[in-house]
Amino acid sequence: MYLYGQAAGGAAQPSMFGALLPFIIIFVIFYFLIIMPARKKQKKHQEMVGALKGGERVVTAGGIYGTVSRVLDDRVELSVDKNTKLQVAKSSISGVIEPTAAEIKK
Repeated sequence: MYLYGQAAGGAAQPSMFGALLPFIIIFVIFYFLIIMPARKKQKKHQEMVGALKGGERVVTAGGIYGTVSRVLDDRVELSVDKNTKLQVAKSSISGVIEPTAAEIKK
């Protein structure tokens, strides 16, 4: 006997939690594999940029190598040659270059 399109004694409806469980599991996996590492990397970059000081050798996201000559509020002044200075955004600094053994001996 059918009652409004359902068989009599039809299957029980799944619970709301049971229906959402796969989405919750996928979100947790994405959080641990993508979101959390990205936050750690962003925090490490913010700390590196905040600790910049004059005299450090850096590389920008555009591939420009230079020495920090002055740190301003939102940007950094890089000395790339004897008479050439550039101002770049702090966020464009990709990393600090550690001096090699040959540079230390000079």
